[in-house]
Amino acid sequence: MGVVLNRRLVELFRWVDPGPDSSHLVSDISGWWRDPAVLAGIGPALAGLFPDSRPTVVIAPEVTGVLLGPLVAVAAGAGFLPAYKEDGQRRRIGPMRWAETPPDYRGRRLRIGVDARRLGPGDRVLFVDDWVATGAQLDALERVVRDSGAELVGTAAVVATCPPYVTERLRLRALLTGDLLPG
Repeated sequence: MGVVLNRRLVELFRWVDPGPDSSHLVSDISGWWRDPAVLAGIGPALAGLFPDSRPTVVIAPEVTGVLLGPLVAVAAGAGFLPAYKEDGQRRRIGPMRWAETPPDYRGRRLRIGVDARRLGPGDRVLFVDDWVATGAQLDALERVVRDSGAELVGTAAVVATCPPYVTERLRLRALLTGDLLPG
């Protein structure tokens, strides 16, 4: 299934020009979510990147992570915890544990966090993301995990385009690298 899934991910991926005000193309992964075979296979494929890690919780940053994270959590036999970007409305869901990101690929710094009541000592965390370019959000989440007394077992991503030092720091394994995607 791995080779077939990876081939299908590449086939369904495209770059899109967002318009005249943009200086770069943006990735369009919407085809992944429209394909039932991808939806059925992507959770087990990402969980399978860490077959012996026994996570207790999968954490994934919003927005795409709210779709991808539960698919991986079910396949891994773990719970799911969304990571939210601070926008003022998140305060209503309960106490949060926040961390600020280093600059991301656009030079932005964000605050990202999880429900502090849902993560603690003894938890084994698997991060999941669709695309890791700088690892900025995941770096901040790693601080949240550490401050909670939990343990990071690794990061599973669909696509990794980050430098090797980021891959090593986040214990990142990916289904695809950027050089496999259409130019």
